[in-house]
Amino acid sequence: MTEPTEGVPATGVPTCYRHPDRETWIRCQRCDKPICPDCMRDAAVGFHCPDCVKAASKGSRQNRAMYGGERSADPRLTTYVLIGINAVVWLVIAATGGGASRLANLFSLAPTGLCELSDGSGRFYPDVTDRATCSTLPITEWHAGVADGAWWQLITSNFTHVEIWHVALNLFALYIFGPALEGIIGRARFLAVYLIGGLASSVLVLFLSGEHSSTLGASGALFALLGALLVTARKARLNSQWLVQNLTLGVIITVVGWRMISWQGHLGGFLGGLAAAAIIAYAPKSNRSVVQWSGLAVLTGVLLVLTGLRISMLA
Repeated sequence: MTEPTEGVPATGVPTCYRHPDRETWIRCQRCDKPICPDCMRDAAVGFHCPDCVKAASKGSRQNRAMYGGERSADPRLTTYVLIGINAVVWLVIAATGGGASRLANLFSLAPTGLCELSDGSGRFYPDVTDRATCSTLPITEWHAGVADGAWWQLITSNFTHVEIWHVALNLFALYIFGPALEGIIGRARFLAVYLIGGLASSVLVLFLSGEHSSTLGASGALFALLGALLVTARKARLNSQWLVQNLTLGVIITVVGWRMISWQGHLGGFLGGLAAAAIIAYAPKSNRSVVQWSGLAVLTGVLLVLTGLRISMLA
């Protein structure tokens, strides 16, 4: 019988694919390569080789967005859904009277209730502050406000449009900026920024707009996306020149059209987007998701507390 040379495995005995001088009968559960004890990596079932572990880790990282969360397979999907919701709301309002639609009054943001003429002119009785008195006047309709309990307007106003140019311009901007941000922070965080930005927009409108004002449109949420893109791009040291240019254009439009445009909503949305994105982008890598969602929850809570404070002031 021929004895094998010392240090050389016997013929027919499997050897580790990384260490050919080591005999082994253990194989990787994924690729079936023989692996020695130094190359074995614990797995849910059996062991994996270092190459399979590395490949799996790389694939896992590729499926993660830049700041945590699952990377969207199609970063346009959430934007398309938001565009669809805005478009459907506009179509229903247009089909039910446009500016005179009850749905427009129900969804648009009003700090306090308004007794409006029902002819769609936007005129109202400033001295009438309750539904009962309004109902006694001819050709009028009561438009409930947040202070009267119409809390849903804080969100629905961000999905409400009357004029076709308004909805078209906002949805085009959403189509441009939405997928860019979702591709960076993932679907759930993108939606959170959009909604929190819209809420922040409404809160600043409550504080800085007139008590008898009425505000609608997605512009506040869009400015939140701009603010969030600016934060995430700066954090990742990406070229943000195009963002600054678009932000500058938005500011110019807001200033020029300040009589028709809610600068309060634009500013509130932008600040809300900055804050939400900062929480997402600067959260520590350890327990990142917990820190991010906890921070966003706290931010939402602060906005709701401010809303309650303003309602108490208007009551």
